[in-house]
Amino acid sequence: MSIFRREFLKLAISGAAGATTTTFATSGVQAYAAPMPGVGTNTVFEVRRYGAKGDGVTIDTPAINRAIEAANAGGGGTVHFSAGSYACYSIHLKSNVALYLDQGATILAAPVPEGSSQGYDPPEPKTAWESYQDFGHNHWHNSLIWGEGLQNIAILGPGLIWGKGLVRSGKSTDAPGKGNKSIALKNCHNVTLRDFSILKGGWFGILATGVDNLTIDNLKIDTDRDGMDIDCCRNVRVSNCSVNSPWDDGICPKSSFALGYARATENVTITNCYVTGAYELGTTLDGTWKRWGPDSKMKSPTGRIKCGTESNGGFKNITISNCVFDGCRGFALESVDGAILEDITFTGITMRNCMNTPLFLRLGRRMRGPEGTPVGTLKRIIIGDVVSYNSMSQLGGAGLISGISGHPIEDVKIHDIYMEHRGGGTKEMAARVVDEQETGYPEPYRFGDIPANGFYVRHVKNIEFTNVEIAWSQADARPVFSLNDVSGAEFFRIKTPKQLNAPVFALNNVDDIRVAASRNVQDIHIESVDKKTI
Repeated sequence: MSIFRREFLKLAISGAAGATTTTFATSGVQAYAAPMPGVGTNTVFEVRRYGAKGDGVTIDTPAINRAIEAANAGGGGTVHFSAGSYACYSIHLKSNVALYLDQGATILAAPVPEGSSQGYDPPEPKTAWESYQDFGHNHWHNSLIWGEGLQNIAILGPGLIWGKGLVRSGKSTDAPGKGNKSIALKNCHNVTLRDFSILKGGWFGILATGVDNLTIDNLKIDTDRDGMDIDCCRNVRVSNCSVNSPWDDGICPKSSFALGYARATENVTITNCYVTGAYELGTTLDGTWKRWGPDSKMKSPTGRIKCGTESNGGFKNITISNCVFDGCRGFALESVDGAILEDITFTGITMRNCMNTPLFLRLGRRMRGPEGTPVGTLKRIIIGDVVSYNSMSQLGGAGLISGISGHPIEDVKIHDIYMEHRGGGTKEMAARVVDEQETGYPEPYRFGDIPANGFYVRHVKNIEFTNVEIAWSQADARPVFSLNDVSGAEFFRIKTPKQLNAPVFALNNVDDIRVAASRNVQDIHIESVDKKTI
């Protein structure tokens, strides 16, 4: 038995021995509260001693909230959930309080019976900026567990949060009394989420908005919408997490206008994580790891890491490293609502069976935000040490990098990558002119078939490819690289298949391109060209 466990049990036993018998009335059942601890003491508050039953039927929310309030009033402490299933509506977090879910403990989001007077807390009133992001991003209180304006809080332990009774979307008029998030935090700081699992988390397994000093570590999330959204947050560490989210994004930094002003998401590291959409709901948690079959309705699972689409405040200083993408969409950087997206590294990544473009960089002008906001920027991006196998080829076998006319993506370095896709591109695809899609929702599939089997690059200034290999499992008739309105492009040690039957480069309105030490093409420097294939 660990020292931590022994000390934990000592605290629990001593608390029980000194308990008084203050009685609460909850649904006709007597419950007994532990004595009020002294300020600053180390304390453990057992939810069962505040009236929680843990039988999966009794609504334990009042008892749990009393335990949290007692811990907070006493200067802080740990609210302990022993093994059991605690059916709940909205749990209210408090400052200086940690929830600890023991092995075998489940916080269960209870279904709301039709016509019931009970239910989850209502969403906050609408704001003037409600239309700048989806309903789910504007409200936090209609959640299983929520906190606002708090400090020094944590949810810990190997237990489970099961959003069984949560809805996947819905507005207050559509689902009165319903909750749609497992954990929602707004304007908090010093937050730790560690070691627990989330099953079927609602619209968001975790929605953190305006949260600073946030640590998310060793979580297992298997859910039917977003795994975790990190919105307008600073100083964030996400590590050692596994997320299966077939219908939506896995780990998703955002920078919406939900706080009523533009606030950047910055100083973020995401490392040692596994993101996927390849498995049926719940099967990564129960150990069966059941992949979607060919006859299932799941044809293009999501489950990725993406910055965006909500992008009012911007993204700065973000490092994503040592992560695995499996049976999901690829990595996406999207600035479409006027944000700066700068100083990003994406390194040490393996990808298998990507269902669209493995690497997607998009600067657009959807401009869902206050009127007059200028178009944003996307610059200083490094992508390296990436391997991708068996990705879908029609949407760009390796990458799609697209700014807009007059607003180029800038300063991109891509090095030491191996990208193998399914191939099969036709001459008709090669001749296709890609619509700009400047104001649309930024997804690769909206661009249609891409006339490049490697990288399609448009409206870009200063881009460099070094030690890059493009391969395919079937022959492809499209050029490997298609460059359109590009200024300053360098290619060094580019490896393409020996049996290539298409140009390596298709150039349209390109200035200052250099190619050296590359297969299937001679060293060349072109100052300016309107249209040319190499």
